[in-house]
Order: sequence, then structure tokens, then C-alpha cells
Amino acid sequence: MGIIKGIATLAAGALAGAAVYAGVSTFSGGAGVPEFDKVGDYTSTAKNVVRFKLAPSNDQLAKCMPKVKVNVAVALTTDAKGFDVMDVSLTGAPANTSFTVFLLEVPASPFGAAEYIGDVNTDKKGNGKTELKLIVEEAFSSTIVGKDRVRKELNHVGMWFADPKDDDFCLGQGGGPVTPFDGDNEAGIQAFNSVPSLPKAPLP
Repeated sequence: MGIIKGIATLAAGALAGAAVYAGVSTFSGGAGVPEFDKVGDYTSTAKNVVRFKLAPSNDQLAKCMPKVKVNVAVALTTDAKGFDVMDVSLTGAPANTSFTVFLLEVPASPFGAAEYIGDVNTDKKGNGKTELKLIVEEAFSSTIVGKDRVRKELNHVGMWFADPKDDDFCLGQGGGPVTPFDGDNEAGIQAFNSVPSLPKAPLP
């Protein structure tokens, strides 16, 4: 099970309190559940708000960005609004840098099916935030393979350096490949993914 649907499932079962697995908190509005910051304008009407973290995609990037924090919050409002609200925020990231955000079939290489959903831009202090309105919990890709229509669930999140030059601060000039994870078909390497927040078995 992927992170988005996995955490949402945990949230649905947490009516009496917070469920914490692998550092991931879930919220479903029950008594004793901690309140979280506002997610868009829809937290008060959302039945569930799920939160998880992204982390640098490899050890080298983690060493180059030792203070980075990437937080994702999703208000599951599709039934009420026709879309979910996804907030992505960064602190301690490279300054004045754009990152592309994708929903993914697989969080790390080779990624599988991918949907480009938006950008996050950091300021001179390396902080950035964006709010995206889209289907998140039930996101999927559908395509024809041979004669059959194939559905791929998009339950993971990844972010890329939008400009191939933006990863040079860590990999050196020309040190990273040019990847197709941007609207102009030229991005840097994957910067962050949801691997560390994958749901695990509940603690005893």
C-alpha cells in the first residue's frame, strides 16, 4: 500500500486518537487528536487531514542539505469539494530554487507512472510553500498497454530540481543527469521523496 492511501486508511481508523507510525501522524477529528495547522481553507470541513514528510532522495543530497525539512499535508475534501487540498512546505532548502512536485507510482527510481502537479519556489532563506487543489487520495494513471487498459495507483510523492543546474551545488557542475521531470522536459535529479514516511506495521 502506498503512502497517501496508507496514511488515509490509518486516519480513518484513528477516531479516538492519534495514530503514529514511522513518525507519521494522522488526524480524523476525533476526541484527543491533536489539531494541526490550517490546510488551505478546507481543514474545518475535511473529515481527514493526513501529514507526512519527504526527505532527500540520497545520502549525498542529505549531506548537502542538512537542515532541510519538507512537510506535506493533504486535506481529503474530494467528496465535499471535488478535489483534495495538498500543502507542500520547505525550510532549509537551497535558496531561490524551484522544485517540481509529482505524484508517483513508485517513490524512488524507476518511479513508474508519474503526474506533474505543481511547483514550489524557495525564497532567499530557502523557505517555500505551495497549495495545490487536485485529486490526491484517489489519484491514478490509466493507459493502454498492448490491448489492455492498465491502471497504476499514484500513492507516492517526489520532488525534482526544476532546472538541471540547480543540483550543481551538491553534485558539481554537470554532475547530475538532465531528467524529464519538468514542463520544459529538462529538470535535475529527484531532490526529495516519500520513502521515509511509508506506512509500516502499527507499533505494539
